[in-house]
Amino acid sequence: MATTEDALGNRLREFVRDSVAPPPLEITRRRVREPWYLPAKASAVIGMRRAGKTTFLHQIRADRLATGVDLSRLPYWNFEDQRLFGLSAEQLPLLLAEYYRQNPDLRQKTTVTLCLDELQLVPGWERFVRRLLDTEKVEVYVSGSSAAMLSREVATSMRGRGWEVVVHPFGFAEVLQHAGKEAPEAGAALGARKRSMLERDLLDYLAVGGFPEVQRLAPAVRHRVLRDYVDVVVLRDVLERHQLSSVVALRWMVHHLLGNAGSPFSVQKFFDSLKSQGLSVAKDTVHDLLAHLTDCFLVRTVWIETDSERRRMVHPRKVYPVDSGLIPVFERSGKANIGHALETAVLVELERRGATVTFVRTEDGYEVDFLARLPDGRVELVQVAAEANAPATAERELRSLLAAKATMPEAKARLVTLTSDGFPSSLPRGVTAHAASDWLLDTD
Repeated sequence: MATTEDALGNRLREFVRDSVAPPPLEITRRRVREPWYLPAKASAVIGMRRAGKTTFLHQIRADRLATGVDLSRLPYWNFEDQRLFGLSAEQLPLLLAEYYRQNPDLRQKTTVTLCLDELQLVPGWERFVRRLLDTEKVEVYVSGSSAAMLSREVATSMRGRGWEVVVHPFGFAEVLQHAGKEAPEAGAALGARKRSMLERDLLDYLAVGGFPEVQRLAPAVRHRVLRDYVDVVVLRDVLERHQLSSVVALRWMVHHLLGNAGSPFSVQKFFDSLKSQGLSVAKDTVHDLLAHLTDCFLVRTVWIETDSERRRMVHPRKVYPVDSGLIPVFERSGKANIGHALETAVLVELERRGATVTFVRTEDGYEVDFLARLPDGRVELVQVAAEANAPATAERELRSLLAAKATMPEAKARLVTLTSDGFPSSLPRGVTAHAASDWLLDTD
């Protein structure tokens, strides 16, 4: 009669044997900021649920395979597999032992690229990963629930051995690639027909967003799927993860933030609003809820640019969804707000490029949407407007850019509009205008 240990051993043998199957043939390549890996560190692939982290792991495997690395050195372990159900941290070494039992010539002789998906399902996994880094010749990629991967206790237990790699929903270039369309090269001159098609694709992207699974779905089905994504994040990554009881307050916050992209969010005002509705929630809890939603990548927060920490903390933040496709799902009218969607897409693209982003409010009260500090040292002021061809709109947007640039002359000033038809009739010296499709596709 088979023992429990025998049954586990059989499951592990079968799982390990299957884990070196080829990666999927059809993969839309992700534009993820490099480096993806640093020696002696585990790369934690993080991001919003359903953004494509698992596909990115397979992209890494496919890249290694294309350079001649044998599949036996590219195991993919998905800890949601039913054969690993109930596996404890103490049993993880059994999985490693089985892998090297099946591949004895690899141990300590050549580097194994080990992709560990949904590893957070095994409590205490961090110690196992540290041991891997210390004792085996491996490069380790870990992916899973972003809230679990980013938690303070995990960062502490990894003791500086983690390297974050962020995967966002599709950007505009990735959406075109996913649809089998060729993105024009940066700066390429386009004929009228191609330009019109590109602008149509951009409008679709702003309305649909970049979650891979919803790209070809009808609007009603797409909205239902996106709402399900949000519900899972609220339940699994916030309520369950942090053992919270403020369910109603959290749902109010989610609907408010996702339906009002780019609007200032004041903790005090939201706290007062909850109180007026008879919801008893501490102000510190409101701060915590916003932090949790940011940690799990459902929303992105933009702080005011200032040297004063006190001003930074008391000034309302601007909050955006992680994807423009979420806006029409939660906006009360049920329609896409093109201006808000474009602003959201620009912010997420700046993050994709590795920028640290704030917003600017000058002493005279003029505001610029984003101040981006890029990894190569460039500083850019980015003002976003669906259209800026009306004289009053042009004056407002350009006045804000010039006022901000006067306080930081080293910054490049950019105006991003939906199309080139939305450019102002003239531009002051030092300001460059970009059609959104060109700016989103320009990776320089």
